[in-house]
Amino acid sequence: MPELPEVETIAKNLREGNGSPPIPGHRIVSFSTDWPRHIEHPSLRSFNRRIKDREIVDVKRRGKYLVFPLDHETLLIHLRMSGDLRLAPSQDPKDRFDHTLFNLDNGWDLRFSDARKFGRVSLYADPEVVLGRLGPEPLAPDFTHDQLANMLHARKRLLKPLLLDQSFLAGLGNIYTDEALHHAGLHPLRRSDRLTNAEVKRLWRNIRESLEMGIRHNGASIDWVFRGGDFQQHFRVYKQEGEPCFNCGTLIQRTIVGGRGTHFCPQCQQEDQL
Repeated sequence: MPELPEVETIAKNLREGNGSPPIPGHRIVSFSTDWPRHIEHPSLRSFNRRIKDREIVDVKRRGKYLVFPLDHETLLIHLRMSGDLRLAPSQDPKDRFDHTLFNLDNGWDLRFSDARKFGRVSLYADPEVVLGRLGPEPLAPDFTHDQLANMLHARKRLLKPLLLDQSFLAGLGNIYTDEALHHAGLHPLRRSDRLTNAEVKRLWRNIRESLEMGIRHNGASIDWVFRGGDFQQHFRVYKQEGEPCFNCGTLIQRTIVGGRGTHFCPQCQQEDQL
């Protein structure tokens, strides 16, 4: 699933242009989809009526959502498991996974490619109806380690499932949680309320550093989900089962935590800390 760095990269490319024209300032001439379930809110008929002739003012990111402020209302796109969003000339044939298209007034399409069809598109007068449910942005200047400590200590949950909870902290997924926990030397099954202040500071710093490194590398390219980044070449633990740990040489292990494949170093992230 595309996570914060991948979504941030897509937003930046659409906003600034990367081999295609920037989309802010252009109008949506028409909309089409061959997978109506993409449209989560409002109804398909209402969406089709309300999105037509709307000007795209900007492209932003909130958590894993792509946020498009329009001249009236706000378009939200969540890529879910296998989504990607890109611009293509309108005359170019669709890829087989291009299910939802926004035709722009400059002869280009904003195309939502989604192999597994889990992605969602919505249109709201007040996007906080959706975005207000999300936790803090981990890269926000005002997100401090003291704030993270208070959040962690107020809950009695296993560390990795808590970090994956988007209502707790917005934008983290399997990749960057595994990477941050390894950098911080914390086992994914630690209890959140039992972390020391020093451990919280390490976690806070390494969440931010892992995400920032992912953004610098334009995210990670894995299978068909997201294309263009190379952070996968810098993974320390994610998908590295059986490979030696960068720090100590111990072989990386894989386990299941909260139903998610989880990679860690049994030496650097010891279970006796639990």
